[in-house]
Amino acid sequence: MNITKENIDDLNAVLKVKIEKTDYEDKVETVLKDYRKKATIKGFRPGMVPIGLVKKMYGRAVQIDEINKVVTENIQKYIADEKLEILGDPLPKADEQEKIDFDTQQDFTFSFELGLTPAVELKLSKKNKINQYEIIVDEKMRSEYLENYTRRYGELKKVDQTEEKDVVKGKIEAIDDNGNVIPEGPSVEETSLGIDIIKDKKIKKEFIGKNISDSIDFDLKKAFPNDTEIAGILHKKKEEVAELGANYRFTVNEISRFYPAEMGKELFDRIFGEGVVNSEEEFVKKIEEEITVNLKRESDFRLMMDIKNMTMEKTDFQLPEEFLKRWLIRVNEKSTVEQIEKEFDSFRKDLKWQLIRNKVAHENDVKISEEELQKEAENITRYQFQQYGLFYAANEQIANYAKETLKREDDAKRIADKILDEKVLLLIKELVKIENKSVTIEEFNKLFE
Repeated sequence: MNITKENIDDLNAVLKVKIEKTDYEDKVETVLKDYRKKATIKGFRPGMVPIGLVKKMYGRAVQIDEINKVVTENIQKYIADEKLEILGDPLPKADEQEKIDFDTQQDFTFSFELGLTPAVELKLSKKNKINQYEIIVDEKMRSEYLENYTRRYGELKKVDQTEEKDVVKGKIEAIDDNGNVIPEGPSVEETSLGIDIIKDKKIKKEFIGKNISDSIDFDLKKAFPNDTEIAGILHKKKEEVAELGANYRFTVNEISRFYPAEMGKELFDRIFGEGVVNSEEEFVKKIEEEITVNLKRESDFRLMMDIKNMTMEKTDFQLPEEFLKRWLIRVNEKSTVEQIEKEFDSFRKDLKWQLIRNKVAHENDVKISEEELQKEAENITRYQFQQYGLFYAANEQIANYAKETLKREDDAKRIADKILDEKVLLLIKELVKIENKSVTIEEFNKLFE
């Protein structure tokens, strides 16, 4: 076995692998003998099939398989021994492989393309300035947070007469142009609809001021131009809606109105736990603390995003793009050349950041501990729980949920990558100059447009 590397340029190389019969023949013989022991061929007892027949039936396939194994193992060893930094995997040169004839040859030469990892050099200094945005907390923001809490913990109550934002529950049935119920037409004994989302203003007005047992004749398709909404009201599949008529009668059986939660100890206890907040002043202070934490999180996210973008912009290096495109097509068998071309810019950007990140991590001996993985998984879990209104889940519950998350390989890798990104970006942050800048929430949001 002999392997040589020929550099095409700084980013591309070719490995030539010369393999002789002595490199693989013992392995082929061993496999064929094993085949002979297990082969079940009519006319021969198990284990007594002539080796010549076994070779005739399986010899060529086994030879090719064992040659591939030997070549693959030795290429991997060569890359490790020579400390080659490559992108993707070695790609067989198809034009040269086609010339190989396994029926007549015993010695072979295989050629493989390599995509080499480029040299990465960060060129950042204190001359490079990045803003750390301090978002101003204003009265509008406080009011929105307070309203959000009162709405989140509000409830629907039954009332006697409809208003614009009410939800009505009742019977709906198809009618003809004369206002007669169509016996065989669509009919639902109990369905519900929100008056507020009726699109036609005239029809919406007809639903307002109605009492229990009142009926409204209306054009359902004018009221709800969206087939999905109609399907929900009529308990039908969306595909069935197009062929249905438009005229319906709705008979009101129940009216519900949403009432936001009232400010008071009952609300405070429901949100923060019993006895944690005892007055409106304490509640407002708690809200401001939450706003500050959330805005800091948003500000830090933007800072890390800007550091990453500047690093990508200032760190210039080339990639073996044509090789990478061929490799992507090979490893994504269902993708077309057109799809690879369309998605390549995104792939290039991700790969470029990965190379920068790995260099910084390697040079600074960045490591991720099990404790850090667990803590980050818990932070993600806690944030997810809060999205569902579970603000004070027990620490033990969060810890157990996080442990289960880390047992899933994809989730564990995603969390590890997030931690590595953050550690590397904090290291890069020390290389540049950070300037504080106060902005309104509107100005901050425009940065993402």
